[in-house]
Amino acid sequence: MTAKIRFKTHIKNSFLIAVGILCAGMGLKGFLLPNGFLDGGAMGIALLLGRVTDVNLGVLVLLVNLPFVFLGVRQLSLGFAIRTVISVILLAIVIEVINYPLVTDDKLLIAIFGGFFLGAGIGLVMRGASVIDGTEILALYLSRITGISIGDVISIINVVIFSSAFFLVDVEIVLYAMLTYLAASRTVDFIIHGIEEYVSVTIVSNKSDEIRSMITEKLGRGTTIFNGKRGLKGEDRQNVDVDILFTVVTRLEIVKLKNEIEKIDSEAFIVQQRVDDSKGGMIKRKFAKVH
Repeated sequence: MTAKIRFKTHIKNSFLIAVGILCAGMGLKGFLLPNGFLDGGAMGIALLLGRVTDVNLGVLVLLVNLPFVFLGVRQLSLGFAIRTVISVILLAIVIEVINYPLVTDDKLLIAIFGGFFLGAGIGLVMRGASVIDGTEILALYLSRITGISIGDVISIINVVIFSSAFFLVDVEIVLYAMLTYLAASRTVDFIIHGIEEYVSVTIVSNKSDEIRSMITEKLGRGTTIFNGKRGLKGEDRQNVDVDILFTVVTRLEIVKLKNEIEKIDSEAFIVQQRVDDSKGGMIKRKFAKVH
């Protein structure tokens, strides 16, 4: 049974990587490259080097990502590194071999939809447990040794790339590149998390049993109950036992959950946080998260 699951996972990951590479190729050759546009990350570095050197872009994509791949072997796993090498090589081949149609010459559309297709490609490849932009590996490494969040590290890397681009290309191109990067990053986020982004909710209420029943029966979600004590101002409100509820719902369900809690206990204390990934319990995902 384990071998069957592994085979299905391998087929699914391979399909996602293949579709992702084709999408990224569309973003590059159908929008960005013919119009001299840039992007952030490792691809942005390769595009920038391509503008100031005569080296083939496919070769640059490989050269720029190789150091990150070696870093990935140390930080993640050999299997991940191998998949990443294969993905980057395939992307380089797609860039050189496939003739995508030039979709538009409108700069705004190029920036937005070029970023969209590139971001969709990066996100799908990540869903396939690989990457085609090595700066994400670097961000993970730096995050572990500095304590800075991965998102902040990626932002810093791109600030350096775009700042360098100001001295090498037109200011207008750099500004459009920032727009491309924003479109790509939002698309990656959507592909990874999907419309059913999950939210963890912690609820403190004197009517915790009624709220628990509502969550399990009306919403069909599971709950975890923690035993706690209140620490509010006033001696009569100190060290009072209280059940703390914890549940995970989709972003689309959060409004309904709050409305139902309001009906039961309008003074309930609610804290919510975004969940990057979840597994097991009563949560179902359409795709597996990248490991």
